[in-house]
Amino acid sequence: MDFWERMDEVFGPSYARSWAHDIVLTPLGVTVDDAIASGVDTKDIWRAVCATTEVPGVLR
Repeated sequence: MDFWERMDEVFGPSYARSWAHDIVLTPLGVTVDDAIASGVDTKDIWRAVCATTEVPGVLR
């Protein structure tokens, strides 16, 4: 499962894009969109998403 599939599974397809644009990931200090634009590996971004929210264990 790729990064956006995981985001869609956790937040829903519409809200995932909004969340990625608006929420600053504390471990990275930037939003998902900014992290992707800066070239941060999506595995590291996903770990930050999991640390910021309560992602179900099966999707971690």
